[in-house]
Amino acid sequence: MQTKKEFILRIIMILIGSLISAIAVNAFIIPHKLLSGGVTGIAIIVEYIANIPTGILILLINIPIFLFGIKEVDKDFIIYSLLGMISNSVFLLLTQGISEHIFTKDIILSSVYAGALSGVGLGIILKYGGSLGGIDIIAVVFKKRTGINVSTLSFVMNLVIVGCGAFISGIDIILYTLMAMYITTLLMDRVIDGLDRKKLLFIVTEKETEVSSVIMSTLGRGVTYLYGEGAYTGDRKRVLYCIVPLKQLMRVKRIVEDVDPTAFITIIDASEVQGSGFKKQSI
Repeated sequence: MQTKKEFILRIIMILIGSLISAIAVNAFIIPHKLLSGGVTGIAIIVEYIANIPTGILILLINIPIFLFGIKEVDKDFIIYSLLGMISNSVFLLLTQGISEHIFTKDIILSSVYAGALSGVGLGIILKYGGSLGGIDIIAVVFKKRTGINVSTLSFVMNLVIVGCGAFISGIDIILYTLMAMYITTLLMDRVIDGLDRKKLLFIVTEKETEVSSVIMSTLGRGVTYLYGEGAYTGDRKRVLYCIVPLKQLMRVKRIVEDVDPTAFITIIDASEVQGSGFKKQSI
């Protein structure tokens, strides 16, 4: 159960994310006739053709989508997605003239900053449990009905939208758009996972007691024993399971190498970690 403070923070952050996303569209995407994915991409294409403001179009397109998904998508997600969608539409209307103050003739710079701002904005919104509606909701519904992965559905739908945009834009615009979308994905993942990245380590060593003792005493990190058995030798041994911040990774590797140079280490990215010694996730 979230507290009142968490609830207010969640709303504020979704509003901030929506504002950043709106600035990306009006300051960098539309001035250079770039394209985008999702419902925003559809709205931008229609604006280029019919000169109807993107903010109004996003609202109109999303109404039937929310009605379509309201019974099948988690209510909490729907509510915060509705907040994200409406606030984004409002901010798109309020920031329509921002390109007069933030404008660069360099289309490459615009593509980079459009992707970066979109990634940060969407990352914040998703990190705090919302979305901008549209394709996200459609993908979740179809995931429940067909079992197809959400990211796969979103990718295909975005590809179709950008492909349709090719009829009103040249190949150069499509390529710049794809570059911006790639940057969006990178930044979005970074924001959702956080800058303080974690690494999960599995350590197989003959000196598990010594290695775990040094890790705990030197770095203050907990170590868990997992019991395994060698498939070839049949020997039973304890595998060390440990999660550390990225900045401590090299120290752990040095500790293991100093204690047991023959140790086997597997390192995996850990996107979310909660518990003793780690910061609590925002939501």
